Amino acid sequence: MKAISNIRAVMAILIFFFSLSFVSCTEETLDYNNPDVDLFVKQLKAGKYSVESPEELNTIPRFTVDDIGDLLKYAEDLTVIPSFPLAPVSYSAGGKLRLGECILWTVETIRLGQNASMGCKMVHVDAENYEGIYFLSDDEVLDASARYRRWWENRKYPRTMWTIDPCYDEPLCGSGYMWW
Repeated sequence: MKAISNIRAVMAILIFFFSLSFVSCTEETLDYNNPDVDLFVKQLKAGKYSVESPEELNTIPRFTVDDIGDLLKYAEDLTVIPSFPLAPVSYSAGGKLRLGECILWTVETIRLGQNASMGCKMVHVDAENYEGIYFLSDDEVLDASARYRRWWENRKYPRTMWTIDPCYDEPLCGSGYMWW
């Protein structure tokens, strides 16, 4: 009788550990209202990003100004991602979707308080339309990333009446780049 009881206990423990390993293999869910930057990036790279807003729209999660520093850690990552949660114009215009550029779009959206543009691709300021010929090169995206990082670092110092920098709160000021 005691042997059967011991076998049941061992079986219960094995089932418990098996269920724990199964749970850890399931997809991680991104919380729309309290998103995790690392999980967001992981899902974008894997092509498995999906989160619906309360309005049931596939959009970026509700990141805040507090997330900008963590987002900028990925701004120089030129990994081509399969998709990004924006209007189809991002894809139909051609060109590759680079993680870093889409992260910069996310930062700009936080900065503005509204979508930075219809797609997560920057163009040259003289762009006549949203065609691939006006999209930035990898080196230009890295330059834009450095500008955003500099902008973020300079925000640590409050703007005063003696602040001379006309680009104090405009990361792309003077760059020749813009969001379409």
